[in-house]
Amino acid sequence: MSNATTTEDMPLVSHLLELRDRLLRALLSVLIVFIPLVFFRNELYTLFSNPIIEAMPEGSKMLATDVASTFFTPIKLTIVASFFIAIPAVLYQIWAFIAPGLYEHEKKWVFPLMVFSSSLFYLGIAFAYFVVLPIAFMFFSESTPEGVTLAPDITSYLNLVLKLFFAFGLAFEVPIATFLVVLSGMTTVESLREKRPYIVVGAFIVGMLLTPPDAISQTLLAVPMWLLYEVGIIMASKIKKSPEDISDNEEDA
Repeated sequence: MSNATTTEDMPLVSHLLELRDRLLRALLSVLIVFIPLVFFRNELYTLFSNPIIEAMPEGSKMLATDVASTFFTPIKLTIVASFFIAIPAVLYQIWAFIAPGLYEHEKKWVFPLMVFSSSLFYLGIAFAYFVVLPIAFMFFSESTPEGVTLAPDITSYLNLVLKLFFAFGLAFEVPIATFLVVLSGMTTVESLREKRPYIVVGAFIVGMLLTPPDAISQTLLAVPMWLLYEVGIIMASKIKKSPEDISDNEEDA
């Protein structure tokens, strides 16, 4: 009985060791990006703060209300930026871990989806940086009451913008999620089209929860989410069942 137990446990142990190695390699890829980037942390933060600096009145400056924040805030930004840059390598490690458990006809989708999902994530961040932030901060600047000086704290600004980056980066993954639920057979394109009105309402609810409490930011997140949902439906409509799909489904049944 002990031999049987050992035999059954070995695959689990090997999977856990494989997962550990993949996670360490993913962390190493982030570290490789972080080491050279950390020497330019202040320049990186300057670039990062351009949207609000340009929206502030001339002569205004940002503040550091905590003495240590002048060091730790740029470091935190550098860590997050390193992760963003290393996302393709991180996704590759995820793919390498799950690939042995996929069917051959499923593996053909992995690399294109990995490239497309990385591109969409970067596109979401770029949209937030070049479109959403300038509009939102200009709105906040013009809404400042008379007699009040706009001088945002560098840490508060970092936390707000990183939240927006993650929100828009993930929101731009909607086509991938839509494509995968159809590819997996969880739903159909026709069903997704029928749910369109609920998706529009849901997009505005998500925009309300993930963005600052202003209608501009909420709309700038909700509308792209809805449009990307439509892109996902178009992508999913191109899916055609191959003979391998049918045979695999029959075997699973």
